[in-house]
Amino acid sequence: MIERPLDLDAVQAFLHIAELGSFTRAAEAMRTTQASVSLKLKRLEDRLGCRLIERTPRSVELSARGAGFLEHARALLEAHDRALAVFAGARRRMTIGISDHVAGPELPALIARMNAQDPQLLIEIRIGSSGDLLHSYDRRELDTVIVRLHAGRNDGELLAEEPFGWFAGPGWRHRPDEPLPVATLAEPCGVRVMAGRILDAAGVPWTEIFVGGGVTAVAAAVMAGLGVSALAPRMLPFGAVDVGARLKLPDLPRLPVLLHSRVKDGRSRDALAALSAAFKSAAARG
Repeated sequence: MIERPLDLDAVQAFLHIAELGSFTRAAEAMRTTQASVSLKLKRLEDRLGCRLIERTPRSVELSARGAGFLEHARALLEAHDRALAVFAGARRRMTIGISDHVAGPELPALIARMNAQDPQLLIEIRIGSSGDLLHSYDRRELDTVIVRLHAGRNDGELLAEEPFGWFAGPGWRHRPDEPLPVATLAEPCGVRVMAGRILDAAGVPWTEIFVGGGVTAVAAAVMAGLGVSALAPRMLPFGAVDVGARLKLPDLPRLPVLLHSRVKDGRSRDALAALSAAFKSAAARG
C-alpha cells in the first residue's frame, strides 16, 4: 500500500521521458537540467518501488511496469489540470506561425504536447512561408514562429538542422536530353531559391514543372511523376525515392530550423518549451 501521494513534478518528468524518448528533451520541455529530471524519475521509481525507464547509452525505453503506469500517469495529471481549471480565469492565447517546410506529419502530436502542458492555453497556428511568417512576427502579429533560416536574419534559437535531398516518385525516369523538371513551392520560398541556385552553380539545366501552394501539393506532384523536388525526408510521402545520386545531382545542405519568440509569461514559456522539445525529438527521428 502506497500511503504518501505521488510527486506530480516527478510524474510529469516520467511522462516527458516516456513520450519524448530522451532525458535531454524532457529537461528542455520542463525548462530544467537533465540531472534534475533524472533525480525526479529516481524519486518516483523509489516511491513506487520499481524501475519505470530502462536507460542505455543508446536508447531510452519503458520497462514493463513503466508501460503499465503510463496511462495512469496521464490520467493523474489530466485530473490535476481539470481541478486547477476551476479556478482559472480567461484563457491565454498564443499565436504560432510554422513554416510549411517545417510543419510535417508530427504537427498533431506537437499540438497535443502543448495542450497537455497547458490545457487552458488557446493555441492559434498559422502555416505559411518562412519569409511571410517572419514579416508577420516582426509586425507583432505572431507571438512565435518556427521557420527555416532566412536570408538576412541571424537571430532565433536553433531547434534542428535537417537534411534535404532530391526526391521523385518510385516510377519516375528522367529523359537525359531534357532539362530536369522540378516541382517547387510558390514564392517566397527559401528552399526554392536555394535549390535553383545550387542547380545553376552545378551547371544542371532545369525547368519548373509544378508550383504548389504547400509542401503537401508539391509532394503530390512528385508522387504523380511530374518531376523531382528538394525536400526533407521527414516531409516525404510513403514511396518517394531519393534520386540525387542516380542523376548525379549536387548535394543539398542541411538547413536550420529556428524558433523566434517574444513569449514572456512562465506558463506560456513552459508550453513553448514542450513544443520545442517535441519538435527536436521528431526531427531527430526523421
